[in-house]
Amino acid sequence: MNKTHPQRNGDVAAFDSAKSFSERRDCCHPRSCTWRRVCISAMALLVLMAAVGLAVALGLLQHAPVNRFCTASKNRTGFLCDDRVTCVPASQVCNRVSNCRNGEDEQEELCGDLPHSLPGHLVFRCSNPLVWVYADQRCNGMNDCGDCSDEMGSLAACPLCGLEWWSCSPVLYEYCSCVPRRLCRDGVQHCHSWSDEYICRP
Repeated sequence: MNKTHPQRNGDVAAFDSAKSFSERRDCCHPRSCTWRRVCISAMALLVLMAAVGLAVALGLLQHAPVNRFCTASKNRTGFLCDDRVTCVPASQVCNRVSNCRNGEDEQEELCGDLPHSLPGHLVFRCSNPLVWVYADQRCNGMNDCGDCSDEMGSLAACPLCGLEWWSCSPVLYEYCSCVPRRLCRDGVQHCHSWSDEYICRP
């Protein structure tokens, strides 16, 4: 004979509610809540550190050195301005005239200790280690180094005289191995052999 125990169902319900109340109370137990707070704080700290790390990384990327090499008119070595469009010929950098819109070609950081403060691509070292010229003065036909190492030296690696030049080495005065044809037959000796006056035609 099956007997029902209604109070038992009530007891089970009461037990279940007591159990859930006990669990809730355990969840809010000071020790349990402390660990939960520690976990939340640790997670917040990790998120904050990740955000700071990202900000630092982006900042470093923004301040990474910019490649300033460019080719100016007549295939001359140049300095690229911040606008990434304007290319200033090397010999016009640090000449006290701002050629870049924001003046970055004249900044102290670039011009403070010439030639050491200049990017290497803007400088040509002459045979005399104490003498340097701007890179776009190499192979321009002029004796900028004073010993023609910027025109005839192995480091200069200059091409042969072009059509606008007369070849005669040695050359007197400011030229090295080529004389501009416009100077041919001008009544002034430029070539040691006088060929600029007797053979060359402008």
